[in-house]
Amino acid sequence: MISVQAGLAAALAWSIGHDVLGNPAPVFAPSAAVGTIVAALGQRAHRTVELLLGVGLGIATTDFLLTFLGTGFWQTGLIVGCAILATLLLFGRSGAAVGQAGGTAVLLATLAPAQKDLEWPRIVEATVGGVVGLVVVALLLPLNPMRILDRDAAPIFECLAGQLRQVSAALATGDQRRAVGALDALRGMGPDLDRMHEALSGAEEVVSLAPARWLRRRDVERFARATVHVERVIEHSRGVARRSAMALQYNEPIPPDLPASVGRLADAVELLRREHRAGRPTERTRHAVLDAVHKAGRARARGVDEFGDAVVTQLRTAASDLLRATGCDPTSANREVRDAVQNGEDSVRVGGTPG
Repeated sequence: MISVQAGLAAALAWSIGHDVLGNPAPVFAPSAAVGTIVAALGQRAHRTVELLLGVGLGIATTDFLLTFLGTGFWQTGLIVGCAILATLLLFGRSGAAVGQAGGTAVLLATLAPAQKDLEWPRIVEATVGGVVGLVVVALLLPLNPMRILDRDAAPIFECLAGQLRQVSAALATGDQRRAVGALDALRGMGPDLDRMHEALSGAEEVVSLAPARWLRRRDVERFARATVHVERVIEHSRGVARRSAMALQYNEPIPPDLPASVGRLADAVELLRREHRAGRPTERTRHAVLDAVHKAGRARARGVDEFGDAVVTQLRTAASDLLRATGCDPTSANREVRDAVQNGEDSVRVGGTPG
């Protein structure tokens, strides 16, 4: 999709530069348009502003220094270096601004003696290119924001659910190494989370700029709220894996309901992604979450030791955040989890004291 957007933006920017601005070789307009398109999702409007600032700073620096230094090979090198240094000092390591400042300085320092008045066409074409790029992504070929989010969130949900299943299997088979492996995998989710944050930023940009996608704004907002709680679930799942490994290391009793509880939490994670992607109510997710903590309550009532009890506690906390990811308010989420755990404990005790 980005390749199509970039091609269309370059063609439109070239046409405007050639036919409207009268430039027989409009290089800068399509370059700026493509630079806007290929910018990271969520940063395209910002990238366009940086392009223009870079061009302006490159022009100002070059004009000032050419007055005193004249032209030549060493003057060109010094002017380009000063333009880039000034941009770095003012805007930090902004690739768009630095690249445009350096490119503008090279252009003016080398061509100024042979071709006068390059500054104004350079600014106009950069502006046209940036605006065309934004028009393409906002009006002509806007991305589907939910497709962006689902694509980059999929590895997170798959990893989280998959590693919870690994922990469940470790508890069921007494395999401590499997639980440790799941913990390591959960700790390594940082890059996937970074990509999801970038995707969320891009989706928010799309629903802000593209009228055709305004109807998806609520879906994106709901996803953004859920993301906060999913990240907490990941953190609590690390705790589940860690405590599970400790319980296995010390040969603590593992009631069958405990691995079943962890597996049911994995089901809830997968259901949350499916229901969000389809835009459906999250009733199945909520049912799976409450079933998970009900089983955790049964495990506690059947008898667990220190680390097993810590696993139940972490499951409860993860379940509460997963309920909040479905849109449940904090008070209701905590109450529903507490009641489900209590019901699980009561369902064991009704049949007699576990022994």
